[in-house]
Formats: sequence, C-alpha cells, structure tokens
Amino acid sequence: MKTIFKYALSPLLISMALTGCSKFDQINDNPYLVTEDKVQVEYFINNAIINSQMDPHIAERIFVLYWKTAGHQQFGGGIATGGYNDGWSTDYYGSSYMGGWLNGINAGIQVAEKQIESGNVKEYTNNLLQVSRILRAYLMSELADTFGPIPINAFQGVNPEFSDLKTVYYFLLDELKDASAKLDLNISGPDAKFDQVYGFDFSKWQKYANSMRLRLAMRLSEVDANKAKTEFEDAATKPLITASAETFQVAEKPGWDALTGVMTREWNYFQMSATINNLFVGLGGVASQDQVSAEKHPYIKAANYAGLRLQDHFTTLTNDPLAGYWLDGLPNTIDPRAYKQYIIPGDVTNPDFNAYPSWDNSAKTTERNLMAGSNPDVVVKTIDAKFTWNAPVNGDWGVKGSKNQVRSYNGAIPRHGQRFRNSNNKRIFFANWETYFLLAEAAVRGWSVPMSGKQAYEAGIDASFAFWDVSNFSSTYKTSTAYNRVGTSVSWDHTTEPPAAHTMNYINGYTNAPGTVSILYPVNGLYKNGTVKNDLLTKIITQKFIAQNPWLPLETWNDHRRLGLPFFENPAVENPLVNMPALNASNYMTSNIKFFPQRVKYPSSLQASNAAGYEQAVQFLGGTDDVLTPLWWAKKQ
Repeated sequence: MKTIFKYALSPLLISMALTGCSKFDQINDNPYLVTEDKVQVEYFINNAIINSQMDPHIAERIFVLYWKTAGHQQFGGGIATGGYNDGWSTDYYGSSYMGGWLNGINAGIQVAEKQIESGNVKEYTNNLLQVSRILRAYLMSELADTFGPIPINAFQGVNPEFSDLKTVYYFLLDELKDASAKLDLNISGPDAKFDQVYGFDFSKWQKYANSMRLRLAMRLSEVDANKAKTEFEDAATKPLITASAETFQVAEKPGWDALTGVMTREWNYFQMSATINNLFVGLGGVASQDQVSAEKHPYIKAANYAGLRLQDHFTTLTNDPLAGYWLDGLPNTIDPRAYKQYIIPGDVTNPDFNAYPSWDNSAKTTERNLMAGSNPDVVVKTIDAKFTWNAPVNGDWGVKGSKNQVRSYNGAIPRHGQRFRNSNNKRIFFANWETYFLLAEAAVRGWSVPMSGKQAYEAGIDASFAFWDVSNFSSTYKTSTAYNRVGTSVSWDHTTEPPAAHTMNYINGYTNAPGTVSILYPVNGLYKNGTVKNDLLTKIITQKFIAQNPWLPLETWNDHRRLGLPFFENPAVENPLVNMPALNASNYMTSNIKFFPQRVKYPSSLQASNAAGYEQAVQFLGGTDDVLTPLWWAKKQ
C-alpha cells in the first residue's frame, strides 16, 4: 500500500476542519501517515476552493492592494505607481499559495491518480481527478499572471524547476482541454457540500474548463496568434458558461476565515478609480434623472458642464481628461451600472450605503476644505461633496495635494456599497458575460466562433445588466452613439471616431466666473498608436472592464497589459515618482507601458529557498525582477 507524502497531509487536515469531518481517528492509526486508499479526493478539492477564495489577510494584500489597484478598479497608489511590498508577496506566494491551496490541489491529483492506478476507485473518482486538474489550471494561471514564470511540476518533494510562460500556458491549455474531454457527465458526484462552486455538477465544471480555455487562449493573442486562434476556436465548439446559473462563484460568510469576503476590511475605502469613472460618464446616454431619486435631481448637471475649475488644488499633471476640475453635482448621463457599483457620496439613506470604518464618521462626512498654501489655517473654499460624482487620479499631487482635504477623503468620493463589504455575497471567478466578450473579441479577430461579434457583444452587455438589475435600460443603452469621456460609444454599429476635443462649460471655483474650455479626448498611445478610440475592440474591452468590476480585477489588469485597453490615465507627477522614473512632467500626456505596473516581484523568500529556481524564473522573464518588467504575453511598446 502506497503512502502519501507528508506535504499532502497538511491540506487534508485543513479540509477536514473546514468540512467538519469527524472520522479522522478512523483514517489511520498513525496521524503522520495517511494512505491514499482512505483519503477522499473531494476533501482536497473543497480545501483548495475554500482557501483560494482568500482570507481577509491575503485578500487585502493581493486582491485589494495589488490586483484592484493595478487593474484600476479603485483609487490607490502602491503598485499602481510602481510600488511593491515583499511581505505581501511572501504571504501569497509562500504560506498561502505554494504551501497552501495549490499544494493541496496537487496532492488531490496525486491521490486520485494513485487510487485509479491501484483500482481502488469510486464511480466518480476519475471525474474528481478532472475537476482537480481544471481547478489547478486556474490557480496556476492566477499565480503566473501575477508573478510571471512559475513551476509546472511542483510539489514533488524537491525544489522545482521553473518554466517560461509560453510553456506554462501551453500546459494549462492542454490540461483544460484534456480534463474537459475526460469528464463523464452521466456520473453523479460525492456529497455536494465538498464543492462550494458547483456541488459536483460535472456539466458545469466542463463548461468552466472550456470557458477558462477561451480566457487563456485569448491571453496569447498578441504574441502567439496561431496558437491562440487554434485553441480558442476548438474550445468555442464546446459547452461554455453562457447562463448566470453557471457562474463560477464562491459564497462568502461573515467572520475571519477563508470564506470571509475579500472586500470586508473597514479601513479600505474602495473608492472609484478615475479610469472607470471616465468610462462611465456619458456612456450609453442614459440620464441620471431616470436612475436616481427625486431629491438628487437638482444636483444633476448639464451634459456639457465640466465642473468647478480648481487648478491650484487639483493636479493637472496627468492625461486624465478632466484633470483640474471638480464636478459639483451628478453627471447628466452615465452608465446605469455606475450607481450600482458605487454609492453617491452623502446618500446615507441608500440601503446599500456603507458606513465603514465604524469607529469614525468619515463615511458620512461630506464637507471638506481647500486650504491656502501660505497659511494652512486659512480656508480658501469649503466643498460639500454630497450628491457629487468625482474620482481622483492616483500619483503624487505635491503641494496641491497637501492643500486639498477633499480629493481622496472617505465620504467625498463614490465607493463600493454594503453588498461588497458584509460577506453576504458571492465572489465571482468567471461569469457568463466574460464568455460573451471573449467570443466577441474572437469574432473581431476573424476567428471562427458560434455567434457574430455583435450578438456576443450585446449578449455580454445583457448579462452584465441582468446581474446589476438594470435590464430596463439595456435596449436604449445598446443603441447609444454618445461618447464617454475617453471617446468611446456603446452601439456596435457606431464606429465614428470622436473629434480631437469638445467644448465644455465650467465655473472658476475661486471667483465663480463662468468660462468655456476645450477638453481633449485622451490619446491612448498603447493601442494602435493612439489613432482610434471607438473601434469594435475598444468597445468590447470597455464593456468587459465595467462588467468585471469589482470581482475580477486581475482580469482587468490582464486585458490592459495585453492590449493597452481600456484607456488608463497616467499617475499625477506634481512631484517625480520614485518607483516610476520614466514618467515625468514633460511626458505625462503620453501613454507608455513604463507608466503602469506589469507584474509583482517574486518574494525574497523564493530566492532564499530556491536560488536556482529563482535564477531560472528571472531568465525566463527576459528582464529584471521588477514591477515594470512586462510578461511574455503582455503588450510591449
């Protein structure tokens, strides 16, 4: 009888604790020696699903401070301006990843393979092996998309060798294809409680594998187009995630464990980013008046109104189109999902209003001051942010920032509501809208897919609108030719480019004098050298970005690294950015990959524990182990 190595024991014990298994004493007389014929593969699957959802410690560092910030789903500095924290990466890569859920799912695969080899199997053992391989493929892709080159054959009792990303992705695509094909959909699985996602509905696991293959194949579109096309077209002929009931998601629960919500820490504000605000405002032509309560109607501004011009207190050294302005009200028109994803400042009667942190009143405080530079006690202007809609750019605001009490204040900026903060939701890993937007992109590329690009694009919008319960606006929205702040419209049939600039009215925030200004639509040099703003691919990725918010920040970051889409504004450089030296006051109006994070540095613990593997990884990276070094599949310009 073969024995499982000790490294597989720890995940087993954890999974027993999480699932309430009471038969540990019956498994083996020796608590340090567990035999594969008595271990249940579903324990390992359960453990990996639950723990990869991320406990609050890991989630705050990786999901929030790395992915959501790098993916421009929220306002913040850190990695978005080239920063890095070795402790955060060590926690994720080491104790929680390599020593945790990825270790555990590999152990489950080994157990299943040994049981099948010995003939000691249940009817569903082969299916559990395939589910484990599918889940491992996702977990490995998450690790690779964060750091870069990773080992393929890890957890063998020795320090693993690293593989280049092309090898990693080819392996993952092969695994998903093979595992999907080997699932027997006529077999029932074990107790559904050991599968927090699909309850061992193997048809849904197959759809997830095929849709994941679409995602990973598309990741190669810019560097290995033939492989991307071949894999994508084959996967697209298979069953896919197309219904909301097929979404890969894990239910959260209150407390402090692996199922606690990823956005629950009270000291994180989750303020709206300038990126998504620029996509929201004007997009779809749906009036704010039709979306908000009557008490907010007096605050809605004209469509051509830029806001208060406050250039002495708001940075202008960024290519954000409304830099230097504060909108003292609500936009005239806005994407219907905006007011669902973020709560209007001061909207305290909204049932979804979140009052974190509970130890102060900052969430409900909307009045803040702009101070004089020469005398910090002199107030130049008091701003009431109640029923306003603004999103500051990240970066260094210099003296302007030191005089400005409103720009990033908790109660002054739209931020995520209670539904995302109370652990009563479900964390989404893959939803039906992503399948549709991937199919739409493939159609635009001329690949063979089962529906037209327009059909897939509009189905993705419909799926996202249904999720946010705004389907009543869908028809009007999909036919809109109105441009948002970056010059993109919704209608598939409307690809007319916006003018270089458009005239807007403003009020001088210091003198109250009215004026007009020509506002540029920003030039996105990362995509087609900045020559287009409203082509089909820009529309698709714009919609995909909005739909993926707030659950899939790694994917919004991946799309921007892969394509340069959607438009990401540069960090402000009122002072030079220490970790992003290429961006300065002479080039802040241009776009460059050196102005955006490309990956997370490997933790120092890797170099200490596996020096040879670390050297392999850096060699395959093709550059220095640095936040600004692009990954193999990412857009380079």
